[in-house]
Amino acid sequence: MPRIGMNPSRGQSTDYKPAKISLVMLTYIPNDIGYFEKRFEVLRASLESYIQNTTVPHDLIVFDNNSSEKVVSYLKEMRDKGKIDYLILSGRNIGKMGALQIAFRAAPGEIIAYSDDDVFFLPGWLERHLEVLETYPKVGMVTGLYIRLHMKEGVGSVMKFAEEEGVETRRGDLISKDLQLHYIDNTGRTWEQYQKETEGLEDLALTYKGVSTLASAGHYQFVARKDVILQALPGVWQSQLMGKMRELDLQIDLMGYLRLCTHPATIRLLGNVINPEMAEMINQYGFSVEPSEVESQPKSMKKRFMRLPIVKRAAYFLYNRLFKIINA
Repeated sequence: MPRIGMNPSRGQSTDYKPAKISLVMLTYIPNDIGYFEKRFEVLRASLESYIQNTTVPHDLIVFDNNSSEKVVSYLKEMRDKGKIDYLILSGRNIGKMGALQIAFRAAPGEIIAYSDDDVFFLPGWLERHLEVLETYPKVGMVTGLYIRLHMKEGVGSVMKFAEEEGVETRRGDLISKDLQLHYIDNTGRTWEQYQKETEGLEDLALTYKGVSTLASAGHYQFVARKDVILQALPGVWQSQLMGKMRELDLQIDLMGYLRLCTHPATIRLLGNVINPEMAEMINQYGFSVEPSEVESQPKSMKKRFMRLPIVKRAAYFLYNRLFKIINA
């Protein structure tokens, strides 16, 4: 059949030019049951702080990994309002690393600012990340909240850099207990468990050309140059729904790039519920959220029973089976 008329876009051009920085957020909330019961409010606080507290010119890409209709409708609304520049809606959950392999390659900017959908961004967060990225030599990734546990691995390059001329360092217990408790509370740990996990680790603070940082970074949120992060991504398709992110951290370090955190912190964690402390902080920055009601943790004999390895294995097995059935 012959063509009818001519495409009206032929010969036209656009005045759009990609920003130097691409913000990328990965979202996944398949339902509002169990672990995900309060996650929609967490996503809203995270995404809206991402938008409101980012004043540097940017394009925002959201990759949704097959979330519920409620979440997708919200994301479409944000796109239609001009809050989201690019919205990628996957028809299936292709896993975190799979989503990043697509989203990072699609990002038009020279610099990628990535985040999970459970991070709260403080004003000026991106400026501080860029200051580190542009001041320190050969930076691989910059994260906004230091976690001592990340000093266990992937810090070889920054340890070598710490010995170079012109780098001031401090070592020891340098992080406030409040920030450590913030991490513990938002990852479901106990203080005793945290102490055991971080035993023998020390913090390393660096100052280079007047800019302060802490050694290590996290894959839950970071800023990196696109060419570096693409080099560090797996060369083959990754099919696991979770995992392979630690390998990304290690690869960046093996490539000789520095992994650093802003100091002081420029973000906060939200977990899968917004607790009263975080709700108060969020409201102070002009957002309206209500703290989630969280049931108290089981105590005494019941608590000890639930922590038995065999009980945990049985619970995880049942959870995984139910998850597959619900999301089939």
